[in-house]
Amino acid sequence: MYIEVMNTNPLMGNEIPLPEYATNGAAGIDLRACISQPITLQPQETQLIGSGIAINIQQKDIAAVLLPRSGLGAKHGIVLGNLVGLIDSDYKKEIKIAVWNRSNKPFTINPGERLCQMVFVPIIQVDFKWVTEIEDNGRGGFGSTGLD
Repeated sequence: MYIEVMNTNPLMGNEIPLPEYATNGAAGIDLRACISQPITLQPQETQLIGSGIAINIQQKDIAAVLLPRSGLGAKHGIVLGNLVGLIDSDYKKEIKIAVWNRSNKPFTINPGERLCQMVFVPIIQVDFKWVTEIEDNGRGGFGSTGLD
């Protein structure tokens, strides 16, 4: 299976490496900040940063999910502004990364910095059957199964 990928910025593939899987077992590819100058995110600030690529998934049963990089979040408080990003199969524009500095310190994003991971996932579109009642099975609510 393949996904069409297009450069949307001349920096991509030149000054900034093309996205690729780092290892044979990698689930996602890192998307990088496709910027020409460093950007400093102030505490609690969110900015949209271009990835330098657009994708054409071509199959409605596949989507891409953007996930934060664990090291950026744990060490620097840098996560995705919407926590998880969803790229539908029919989205064809440049992928933008909403980067949120949830820490209390400024953080500088450098050109080519790895900001998030993109993972491809299967999608099932279901048909809805509208009913007036759903059988109660005793489950429900946060913590309904206990703390363990």
